[in-house]
Amino acid sequence: MTLLDTITVTVTAEEQVLGTRRERVKGGRRAAEGPDGAPGLPAKLSCLKFLGVQVQTVVPLWAYPGHTVFIHRRSGVALLPAPQNLTVLSTNMKHLLTWSPVAQPRETVSYSVEYQGEYESQYKIWIPSSQCSPTDRLECDVTDDIATTVPYNFRVRAMLGSQTSPWSTLEHPFNRNSTVLTPPRMKVTEHGLHLVIKLEDLGPQFEFLVVYSRMEPNATEHFKVVKSGGSPLHLGTMEPGAMYCVKAQARVNVIERHSAFSQTQCVEIQGESLPLALALVAFVGFMVVLMVVLLFIWKMGQLLRYSCCPSVVLPDTLKITSLSQKLIGCKQEEVDTCTVAPLSSEHLLGAWLLQHCK
Repeated sequence: MTLLDTITVTVTAEEQVLGTRRERVKGGRRAAEGPDGAPGLPAKLSCLKFLGVQVQTVVPLWAYPGHTVFIHRRSGVALLPAPQNLTVLSTNMKHLLTWSPVAQPRETVSYSVEYQGEYESQYKIWIPSSQCSPTDRLECDVTDDIATTVPYNFRVRAMLGSQTSPWSTLEHPFNRNSTVLTPPRMKVTEHGLHLVIKLEDLGPQFEFLVVYSRMEPNATEHFKVVKSGGSPLHLGTMEPGAMYCVKAQARVNVIERHSAFSQTQCVEIQGESLPLALALVAFVGFMVVLMVVLLFIWKMGQLLRYSCCPSVVLPDTLKITSLSQKLIGCKQEEVDTCTVAPLSSEHLLGAWLLQHCK
């Protein structure tokens, strides 16, 4: 059909409603007259879809049953069919909007996603999704678009070049408090006398309740709240040789819900063998380090001694031997005592003359 092609419809008696009419295609002659060849009566503008094509109709308000009228197409390009089967899959506060593909042979169809929260719905506002406007996938992660615990509505339409499909809307609004919470995955190990647990990281909105106890009848259960996952956590010091069991539960406070408990995992605390071995290794290492330190101190003392107070070696001529000792040896009582007294000038002159006159 071209832009100016026309099709004929028949208005039945049960379809006559003042101001609004539904038309069904019958096929027939092109007509623009009223009943009995009379000119067309006052008409109204209405719309219908024929084989997926939106058209405009000029329908007489008082058309009689069985008479035909003609309608014009709005444009010469057929609209794309709307995506179907809109569904939100939500697990552990991760929300994924999915839909069925719009099939177009040898063509790549893209899609646009918009959402509407409680506030936007009051003012008929639609906001494009931050992740999927547009996208060529058949799913859209709308986790970041859902910020509060209120009903959210979503709509999707297909796009191919300049063609767009009608919007397809989610059948029932989605609220994030309906998300499916699964038990957290965890790994339990022992480190010496400590019980260590590592929980999977489910996001900033999650915290975990950890329950652990000794594996024995009527054992006391211990509880610990863990604010985030992804890192090893020491639960405490346990008794050596005992078996301990651990289970965990995921909790989301913003929606006031929690998951079921995970499967219980049990480990045995090995006892003192490992600490004793570590203590022996530490003692041997300490002794080695101590010996190295003492040797270093002794060596530094030797260097300082010979640097500050070096030893002097006398030559052989200055050394006292046994023969020289006999020559200079004398008893203390045989040595005359020398008296030193000052002499006058007359005595000195007399002594000098006496020495020269001899």
